[in-house]
Amino acid sequence: MIILKCLRPDKMALAVQNFIVEKLGKVFIEPPTFNLAKSFKDSSITVPLIFVLSAGSDPIADFMRFAEEMGMSKKLESISLGRGQGKKAENLINDASSRGGWCLLMNCHLATSFMPKLEQIVENLDDSNHRDFRLWLTSMPTETFPVSTLQNSVKMTLEPPSGLRMNVLRTYEALEAKDFDECTKPEPYKKLLFGFAFFHAIVQDRRKFGPIGWNIPYAFTNEDFIVSRRQLKTFVEAYDLIPYKTLNYIGAEINYGGRVTDDKDSRLIITILRTYINAGILEDGFKFSTSGLYYSPVAGEKQEYLDYIKSLPLNP
Repeated sequence: MIILKCLRPDKMALAVQNFIVEKLGKVFIEPPTFNLAKSFKDSSITVPLIFVLSAGSDPIADFMRFAEEMGMSKKLESISLGRGQGKKAENLINDASSRGGWCLLMNCHLATSFMPKLEQIVENLDDSNHRDFRLWLTSMPTETFPVSTLQNSVKMTLEPPSGLRMNVLRTYEALEAKDFDECTKPEPYKKLLFGFAFFHAIVQDRRKFGPIGWNIPYAFTNEDFIVSRRQLKTFVEAYDLIPYKTLNYIGAEINYGGRVTDDKDSRLIITILRTYINAGILEDGFKFSTSGLYYSPVAGEKQEYLDYIKSLPLNP
């Protein structure tokens, strides 16, 4: 401990991590990936599920994917709460509880006046409701959220991954087979997809450096990556030659850049994306860093990408 006190905070954190890996194993320092199915098993007709929101995270895409897997996408009704939405939300809950659907109430922190009514509704839920009914809620931490509802619920939080490795890993684990394999030009698509995934991790991870990373903090989300991925597939299939300028423009100046308001940050994000979305990335082993640890892997199966990503250092 005397030695650790002499180290800088970042060096001390790395030393502690290395000690844990050496004595206990990697599993004790690698955060588990988000598992919605496991949380769902703990819920019931009378036990709601609450997503506790945090800056830079958006669980809705994961939720919609899970609803489709469970065959509930057509029996799902959602509403974003706010002024005047209380009665509509109440009607959605009543309808879903009677016919066996899912009801998603988003942004409960914006509906302060509706919270006492929500508390009453949750307290009155019983086994007479349809067995397939589930009540889903999303909310930022707020003092107005009913305590009894919070206590009688399954609580989940989706924190933005920390570090390049975890960011890229979560992106690839969330990719479905159709998103990864269904392209008429699989090799350039997979190569450029990894470039966008790495770029997504870079812009997310820069936030931890405060004003050294970005002059203004930006809440980049997974939706920015999803839109970029869909557009990438469209452009790769539509053109004989890959339109790198177009991909850089829509990625750095529209999808992600639409959130950027500082002119220096705008120049920076454009420069970062050009590092990964260029003709060089189509070459196997194209290096993203001088260390050579981060590079463009061979265009293969999803599991091969996951294996490569898991081999990256925990601390970039």
